[in-house]
Formats: sequence, C-alpha cells, structure tokens
Amino acid sequence: MQTFIQAKTDFSNSDRLPEPSTEKTPAAAITKRPLTIAEEIDALTDPSFMTSLARGLAVVNAFSEQRRAMTIAQLSHKTGIPRAAVRRCLYTLKQLGYADSEANNFFLKPKILSLGYSYLSSTPLTLSAQPALNKISRQLNESCSLGVLEETDVLYLSRSQSSRVMAVALNAGSRVPAYCTSLGRVLLAALSEDELRDYFSKVRLIAHTDRTVTTESDLREILAGVRQKGYAIVDEELEIGLQSIAVPVRGASGMVVAAVNVGTQSNRTSARQIEEIFLPALLNVASELSVLLP
Repeated sequence: MQTFIQAKTDFSNSDRLPEPSTEKTPAAAITKRPLTIAEEIDALTDPSFMTSLARGLAVVNAFSEQRRAMTIAQLSHKTGIPRAAVRRCLYTLKQLGYADSEANNFFLKPKILSLGYSYLSSTPLTLSAQPALNKISRQLNESCSLGVLEETDVLYLSRSQSSRVMAVALNAGSRVPAYCTSLGRVLLAALSEDELRDYFSKVRLIAHTDRTVTTESDLREILAGVRQKGYAIVDEELEIGLQSIAVPVRGASGMVVAAVNVGTQSNRTSARQIEEIFLPALLNVASELSVLLP
C-alpha cells in the first residue's frame, strides 16, 4: 500500500525537502481486493480444469431476479470475463437452447432448469423434504425452508411458503447471505476452524439493516452460542420485520448436511413463542429428514 508523504508546515525550514516516512503501514490496515469471478477461474491452474466450461457456468450464474436480461458488456463487467469469451459462452448457450436474446439483451430460457433438476430429483433429502416442510408450514402457519451452505451463501433446496413474509420471493435455487440468516448461522456453526477461517476470508460482511452483525469477532461469538444451544434465531438482520429460527439436519454420522428454518414477522411472534412452539416443531422435522440421510 502506498505511503503518502505529508509536507511539513514549518515555514522557517520551507527550503528543505520533507523526509520520506519510514513508518510501516499496519498489516491490519491493508485491505485485499476480492478476486473477480474471472480471476478465481484463472487462478485454477490444474491441467484437467476446463476454463471454458467454468466461464460458461459463471455467465449463467450472473443472471439474477434483479438482472434477468443483460448485455455482453454488463455480463463482462459483472464477471470480469473478457467480452469475446462472454460472447462465445452466450452463443453456445443459445445454440443449446439454454439462452436467447432480444436486441442486445440476453436472457436464460426454461431449459436451464434441467441442469439443477437432475440433482433435486436424485437426492433423497430434497425428494422427501417438501412434504415435511408443507406439514410444518400448515402446523405453524408460517413459511419453512431447507437450505445448504454454498460458498458464502445459503442455497435453498426446498421451501413451503404460507404467506409473503419477505420482500424478495424465495424458491428452490435462491441464495441469501449465510452470516445474517438463521439457516446460515446453523450451517456456519458446524464448520471446522479451518473452514470457518476460509469462509471469513471470502465473505463480504455488509449491513442489510441497522441490526445486521458485520464484525467477524461478534459473529464468531454468536456462532459459539449456536453450537452450544443447537439452534439459531435471527431478528431483522437480513430484512426489517423478518425473524427466523433454524436447526441443523444431520446425517447418520452426526455431521450437519443441511438446515431447516421457520420465518415469521417480528411484530406478530415473540421470542418466547419461537422457542416454545417453533423450536420443538423444527426439531421434529429435522429428525424426520435425518433418517433419510446416509
């Protein structure tokens, strides 16, 4: 990091040049710029790694609910992938029926769902989760979700929505930050120290509301409490008016492989209700789902 030389203000010695500062910049003050998607791909030098495939998947993942149609320039800016490579990816996706374009805007077609359906239709957990989620959703009259940790986010595998609790609609395949959600904190609490250190080196902690916890030290303390209690409650950290509780779903070995939660509006459910009514129901569902896991 460049150290700037501060000029002296002693006018009696104005004819003298300021001496360079020998003070070193503290390591903690040096912030490392996050790698772009393209840089992460280029950093993988394994000769068996197919860069072109990775770029194509990165282009697919760049589309979102907020940006359903994008130009080549926008996709290149978002991913860091050169425009020429983005153009070839989009051309291939169009030829295979996964994408299409109108004028200069490209968008994904329904066929893209087939890429994820193979996983959803072959995994025992996702196959049996929906009836269980529907059951608890009817029982509590609240929305219920099942998710796993994917990089720094929670990836929703199944969801039963009784009412519109969140401003953003969530379905299977949706992603939310792990650090400020109950699902995420349950999953993060199950990580080893090395895995957790790697997570914090990658994640960008930003405030979604004025209640969002955004410091690593505070989050580590919260995660320690989640490990001890066996569940996580988050109140208005992702979105104002939304609170949720989550518990882990464990495999036969005891390893946490997923998490299940119930979300509700903060103004209609007390913390006591969440722990006395929601928690037992969630623990029962988690137990039912655990039986299906190897």
